[in-house]
Amino acid sequence: MNLRRFKFWPSTLAVQLIAVTAAAVTISNIGVAFWFEYGNERQNAQAANERVLDRAAAIAATMSAIPSDSRHVVTNTMSSRIWKFTQVPMPPHPLPMTDEEQRLARHLKDMLPSKLSNPNIVSVKLHPSMTSLPRALLPDRPLTTGTLVQAIVPIDKNTVVSAVFVRGPAPWPLEMFVAAVVAILVAAVAAGFMARRIVRPLSELTEAATAVARGGGAPHVAENGPEDVRRAAAAFNVMAEKVTRTLESQRHLLSAVGHDLRTPITAMRINLEFIEDDELRDGLMRNLDELQALTEQVLSAARGTGGEIKRNVDLSALVESLCTDLDEIGEPVTWNNHAPAPVSCRPNEIKRAVRNLVENAVAYGSRAEVRIADSDDGYDILVEDEGPGIPEDEQQRVFEPFVRLETSRNEDTGGTGLGLTLVKAIAEGHGGAVKLENRPGGGLRARMHLPRMAATA
Repeated sequence: MNLRRFKFWPSTLAVQLIAVTAAAVTISNIGVAFWFEYGNERQNAQAANERVLDRAAAIAATMSAIPSDSRHVVTNTMSSRIWKFTQVPMPPHPLPMTDEEQRLARHLKDMLPSKLSNPNIVSVKLHPSMTSLPRALLPDRPLTTGTLVQAIVPIDKNTVVSAVFVRGPAPWPLEMFVAAVVAILVAAVAAGFMARRIVRPLSELTEAATAVARGGGAPHVAENGPEDVRRAAAAFNVMAEKVTRTLESQRHLLSAVGHDLRTPITAMRINLEFIEDDELRDGLMRNLDELQALTEQVLSAARGTGGEIKRNVDLSALVESLCTDLDEIGEPVTWNNHAPAPVSCRPNEIKRAVRNLVENAVAYGSRAEVRIADSDDGYDILVEDEGPGIPEDEQQRVFEPFVRLETSRNEDTGGTGLGLTLVKAIAEGHGGAVKLENRPGGGLRARMHLPRMAATA
């Protein structure tokens, strides 16, 4: 069951642990209290019934042994707010009784003297409320609430005594409530302590992973907390160290490969100058230019986020300056003004990524409209065109290296297939993302998201 769909369910692990522990202790205390009160109520009811039977038997034995004109003294003396003893005429039949009441009546008969007449009239009734008995049989000033126990015992051939006991409601278990509150507080404090031991190293681990994902270094995570958390932190430290070494080795390798490739290309360019055939020389020179451009783009895409240092810049001004430069050289680019948008980024990489998106929009959609939209945690750079769009099943594939939907392999019409790969690498290197979506009215929209304040590399 997904608990996140509940509106008031906490989102953090620490609060969830405290809430679940407190709820578990509360439920267990309610269950224990219910069971205890149920058992206690049954014991109290049995004790009260035994008390009524014992007193009713004693009163009946006493009244049967004294003159009838003196019996009212006994009933008045023994009556109180919870007891009422009344002489009433002998009923023709015993009162209808349940199985429990019949059991109590048999027990009452065993307690009576054998000389009492008409023992079949002995009855016991358990009444749920005050209204179930006539007022004359109730105590003079009874309790306002409670249950009634009535015993009918014969004292001579024509008279019985009605013994009524008013059992008040059970007192509220204040001690149990106080104990439950104390148990909940103690359990919540203990859960908070454990949550702190677990959550603090997990928070550090999350921050470190976020820093690595945004292209920063690999900070060392303290290996504290429970054993499971310590193992996770240790595994992350090992992984981060290996990733850092791999990336550094890759950057060094790419730098060496780039240098090694540029040297023979430069030598070939110089040697081409000695070819006397102009047509042949121009054709080879174009091939060499294409090779050099392809080499530079491959190196840039492989490096992703290079060695440029992040700086705090105004993203709006950065994109506006790029659009102005493209407009001045005749590119059909429209810029929509936006308020200052402060971000921490590598400016040259962001300009390169936006330029690639704009050039794609111009090449495939005739024109480009650029704007910035605010999002929850950052900004979205939107580049829209008026082209045919891209099928949804192809929108992720075009970010793969050398994938081009234009299949002519002509650089003038299809490019090298590395432009969007480079855009994705730059966006993810800044902790962001890029995606393509078809516009409802036609055309394609490229959305590059950047966090508002990314960690400085």
